[in-house]
Amino acid sequence: MFKFISIDPGKFKCGLVLADKRKQIVEQAIILNTEFLPQYVKNLKSLVDVFKVIIGNGTTSKENIEKLDFIKNDLIICEERNTTYRAKERYFELFPRKGLKRLLPREFSVLNKNLDAISALIILEDYCDIKFTLSEDIETKTWLK
Repeated sequence: MFKFISIDPGKFKCGLVLADKRKQIVEQAIILNTEFLPQYVKNLKSLVDVFKVIIGNGTTSKENIEKLDFIKNDLIICEERNTTYRAKERYFELFPRKGLKRLLPREFSVLNKNLDAISALIILEDYCDIKFTLSEDIETKTWLK
C-alpha cells in the first residue's frame, strides 16, 4: 500500500492527484467540481488500494474534511500555504516549454492553466518530502460541470 490521494480543496473546484510513493509517480491528476469530491474519493478508494488521503488546510478545507468523514482514519491534514504560487514554478518543471514558446515570458504559458492539481501534487511532495514525476500514461481530466 503505497498509493496516496492528495487534495487541494477549494470552494468550487478541487485539485486531486493519485500517486504511488514507492515508484514516485503520479498516476492521475484531475480538477473536479467540489461537490463531486466525496463520491470521487469513495470510488477511487474502492478501485485502488489507497494508503492515505492528504488534504490541504486552506480554502474551505473544513467543509471538505467534513464531507470526507467516511475516511477520517486515513485522512491527513497538511499545510498548503503558497501552494498555488509554487504550482506555477512546478508547472514548468513538469511541462518544460519547447520551441518558440521558450522566447515568450513564462506568464503567458500558464495564463489559462488550472493549477489546482499541481497544488495537490505540491501538498503531497511536501508531506512525503520527495519529488514525484508524471506517469507516461497519466490520466488528466477536468470535471467542473
